[in-house]
Amino acid sequence: MFPLIDENKHVAQLLLNSGTCPRCIFRFCGVDLHAPYKLPSQELLSDMQKYLKTEKDELVLEVPNPPSKKIRLQELENGIDNLSQNGEDRLCVTDDGSIASRNSNLSVCNVCLGILQEFCEKEFIKKVCQKVEASGFEFTNLVLSVSFPPQLSVREHAAWLLVKQEMGKQSLLLGRNDIVQLKEAYKWITHPLFSEELGVPVDGKSLFEVSVVFAHPETVEDCHFLNKVCPDCFKPAKNKQSVFTRMAVMKALNKIKEEDFLKQFPCLPNSPKTVCTVLEIECAHGAVFVAGRYNKYSRNLPQTPWIIDGERKLESSVEELISDHLLTVFKAESFNFSSSGREDVDVRTLGNGRPFAVELVNPHRVHFTSQEIKELQQKINESSDKIQVRDLQLVTREAIGHMKEGEEGKTKTYSALIWTNSAILKEDIEFLNNMKDLKIDQKTPLRVLHRRPLAVRTRVIHTMETHYLDEHHFRLHLKTQAGTYIKEFVHGDFGRTKPNIGSLMNITADILELDVESVDVDWPPALDD
Repeated sequence: MFPLIDENKHVAQLLLNSGTCPRCIFRFCGVDLHAPYKLPSQELLSDMQKYLKTEKDELVLEVPNPPSKKIRLQELENGIDNLSQNGEDRLCVTDDGSIASRNSNLSVCNVCLGILQEFCEKEFIKKVCQKVEASGFEFTNLVLSVSFPPQLSVREHAAWLLVKQEMGKQSLLLGRNDIVQLKEAYKWITHPLFSEELGVPVDGKSLFEVSVVFAHPETVEDCHFLNKVCPDCFKPAKNKQSVFTRMAVMKALNKIKEEDFLKQFPCLPNSPKTVCTVLEIECAHGAVFVAGRYNKYSRNLPQTPWIIDGERKLESSVEELISDHLLTVFKAESFNFSSSGREDVDVRTLGNGRPFAVELVNPHRVHFTSQEIKELQQKINESSDKIQVRDLQLVTREAIGHMKEGEEGKTKTYSALIWTNSAILKEDIEFLNNMKDLKIDQKTPLRVLHRRPLAVRTRVIHTMETHYLDEHHFRLHLKTQAGTYIKEFVHGDFGRTKPNIGSLMNITADILELDVESVDVDWPPALDD
């Protein structure tokens, strides 16, 4: 059964005669059944003609702007026949890589600019899928993203005003929400075709995105009058080539009065000579995340690349020794490394290691078995004796929050080798063993002032345990609040940390070696070896 009802017949005839395609006619008549949109274009045209068949040879259209004109129905039908006869192989790839129609004489829809004519047919879907398959991405589902020219919104607005006026003559109301949106209709038609061609479902939650960007150079000036009427809606942005973005156009259309719009723009607009072109077809995969814990055994290895004034100081870093392997295996474009705190270049991280996470941007490979991840961990560990990785695993973006949440409330354990300028006895350091939950005030250390704001931060030294070595050396084990600067707690940083080991012992103290023995963050979950 044809989905239109008698109340829509006049509007459908009006739209068809003005150059609107059958699928757009369905949209403006509020047809929200998916099946009619999926019918082949030729069948839709034929069915529409039969439905609107009239004995009159010509029909007078009452279009308010431009003035009333006559269109011979027979001429329109001849044009439709010509359009249908050459339906095969009408799309081609142009020199600049865009996809366009080979037949410049097509009767292009005056509302969708050919989107629901050329670009939802199997031929076009196959061309998109060929690019998807050639992209080299691994995926089990996909999300389809389409970007339409902003002038489509102007043309839809014009068509809606006309249809609303015609429906009003029948005492029928037509709100903007009663119209089926172009993107919705496009998805109804194309999603099953993509699923069939690629063999995977189209899922709005998929991390793999196929985006298609349409443009229509012939009608770019359709939007320009809005800038004169609503100039405050169009503000230049650094990352936008044009002020006429879809959001800006929609904002102006919501603001402009109907009578002002009708004075500036034809209702209905003329059919263009050309269909849309496809500016780009791009594939992208959302980031995936790998987490684990690392040990650092070198006192000459920074956590991140050490570059000063554009000059690299050391050849590698913890970040690179781990992430370069991940980047290669996941075939990602780039990465972002984060961890639960950081150690200095000359500090080792021992014990169960420091939690870290790596965000892999636009990975082409994303599916790994637990055995493959274990082999990847082994490969990282065999590549360098400066670091070791454990508990390597895939995690979600949300799970990374566990590494950072309440970070300053966590505790860390350190071992420090301390030198004193004055000779000391074992009894001189024993009092430190009895100090519990010592509060210290630390002004931002001089050595990190270039990257951290100046502030005084209160931290807690929960426990200390001393081991006497000789008259100028002892080892100090500390359990502290995360975020405590241990070096500064030892030597005082010219009085910027109060109290400190030097002031507590009333001597000059300095730190010779520092090791992180534990980072008490229970994440990521420990894995069996």
